[in-house]
Amino acid sequence: MKKIMAIEGMSCEHCKNRVETVLKQIEGVDNAKVNLKAKTATVSMKEEVSDDRLNTAVKEAGFSPVSIEIKKGLFQ
Repeated sequence: MKKIMAIEGMSCEHCKNRVETVLKQIEGVDNAKVNLKAKTATVSMKEEVSDDRLNTAVKEAGFSPVSIEIKKGLFQ
């Protein structure tokens, strides 16, 4: 399963790396990839991780989560 997070406040490679790191540290998260231009993070999960848990991690890292949507399609 993948979720796409819209995140405000990221402006540089350091921000990108920080968000990826905190998301990858969450149990159940397999990978996280930030797109600075789109202001999004794509989170791949081995098991279900609640939106609240993802939002909390991003907030604690100093950024503002805006929304989360489940990525649907054949090639998740």
